[in-house]
Amino acid sequence: MRRRQQSLIWCQYIFLALGLLALGYSAQSLTRAWLYQKQARQQMEKQLSYRAALGAGSAAEQQKKMLSTGLGEMSPIARLEIPRAHVSAMVAEGTSSRVLSRAVGHAIDTALPGQAGNVTLAAHRDTFFRHLGDLRSGDIIYLKEPGHQYKYQVRFTAVVTPKDTWVMHPAGHETLTLLTCYPFHFVGPAPDRFIVRARRVQAAKE
Repeated sequence: MRRRQQSLIWCQYIFLALGLLALGYSAQSLTRAWLYQKQARQQMEKQLSYRAALGAGSAAEQQKKMLSTGLGEMSPIARLEIPRAHVSAMVAEGTSSRVLSRAVGHAIDTALPGQAGNVTLAAHRDTFFRHLGDLRSGDIIYLKEPGHQYKYQVRFTAVVTPKDTWVMHPAGHETLTLLTCYPFHFVGPAPDRFIVRARRVQAAKE
């Protein structure tokens, strides 16, 4: 009986340690994401300031004048804002685990904001896209970059499988696709994908 009690006590210690490790990992992940988002916003603000200061200067000249923040290949390409889903997050190139742990990721080889085609963005369902399921047809989404704002209107949402790669295919008009895992509260690797498809309706100077 005593040996059994000792075993139970050790199990409690083990589960406690595992719980603390999980909390520590989550806190570390949230801190990394918060720091990146802060630095990325500052970098984009600097880009906007230099754009305004240089006026009609060429893009190459502006690029030379921009200050580096040490973000390297994860320099932000845009800021995503979704009022309905309470999203305001920086977008970085790529969909690697490193990128998605810190930002919304832009799928490589899909269109960039302002280009014809299908701008495809992905994020984790438990971070930036946790409220993506709240979106409805007609809701507005913004993609912002220094000097420009691109406005999109949601056309539809859908649940698809990982094999449904058509969601990333080029479109004949300026389209935005948001992608995350589904179900939102699934424990472990989720089996499906939730998408939001929107179409650009306006572009304006920021």
